[in-house]
Amino acid sequence: MRYSLVSRVRGIFLGAFLGESLATHNRCDLGAMAILGSQSLIEYGRLDVDDWLKRYQQTTVDLNITDIAWGKIILATLPVVIFFHEDTIKLKKNLLQVLQIWDTNPVMTDAALVIGYAIAQSLTEKLDPITLIPQTISFLGKTTTSIPQNLLKVNNLLAQNAGLEQVRGELTKQEELSSNIALAVYCFLSTLEDFRLTVLRINNHTKKQEYWCLGSQSRSAITGALSGAYNTTVGIPINWQALFPATNSPAWGLKNFSQMLELADTLVEVWSGVYTVTPNTQELTTAGSGMNRNPLSIYAAPSVIRPR
Repeated sequence: MRYSLVSRVRGIFLGAFLGESLATHNRCDLGAMAILGSQSLIEYGRLDVDDWLKRYQQTTVDLNITDIAWGKIILATLPVVIFFHEDTIKLKKNLLQVLQIWDTNPVMTDAALVIGYAIAQSLTEKLDPITLIPQTISFLGKTTTSIPQNLLKVNNLLAQNAGLEQVRGELTKQEELSSNIALAVYCFLSTLEDFRLTVLRINNHTKKQEYWCLGSQSRSAITGALSGAYNTTVGIPINWQALFPATNSPAWGLKNFSQMLELADTLVEVWSGVYTVTPNTQELTTAGSGMNRNPLSIYAAPSVIRPR
């Protein structure tokens, strides 16, 4: 592997958090539900939709603000993407299952599948910018939404080396979510190797483009997650990474920023099936032995992944 899975998963959480933070000074804790879902997967070692629903019902997460609700729901599915990224059939099945919690409409469902598939391709190091969009449309399957059409527009515009303003003009303004997902994919693929530029471009708005300001936090967070998964923590500017730990800022319902990264590490540990977390410490031991391991050195080979 080019980078460890832990570094990519950390990149997802870190990228989404930074994307949200850079879009506005007033964070909406878009990833709070992602934290709850991660905690459930860590506790049960599998997807338990009833437990997810119970956790959400016990919180005060607000999904009534339409401009940010779609971002919260898509980010909430990211733990499922991480846990089932190696098998696209299981990935789609479990994403559809968890989306039933919020009774999502077809556009929202397709949006979550698009982002989930792209991130899974990064996690398996199979992402090819030339074939990603056709493969994603195939992954979606038969659908009545405009998302495949908007993605095809983006694919054609990328082939033409079209600029950001042209892409914005080409995308329909009638379906906000579909257009925002397509724009996020464009910014990600057009500056694939540059996390900083990707996130800055998705946040490049003018007063004459008020339409694109709707849901800007959600769009920026999702784009950050896409780029973070591909570029890993190595590709995220170190001064951006140092900003929040230095201020000990709360993050997505957790006490501080560091807890979010520790949660990402533990999620990978549980996913791997090779390591177990001791009940009273943060140390890891190889299953069946007493050898301590560094959580940042974890790799899971296909031959040792346990069935889920």
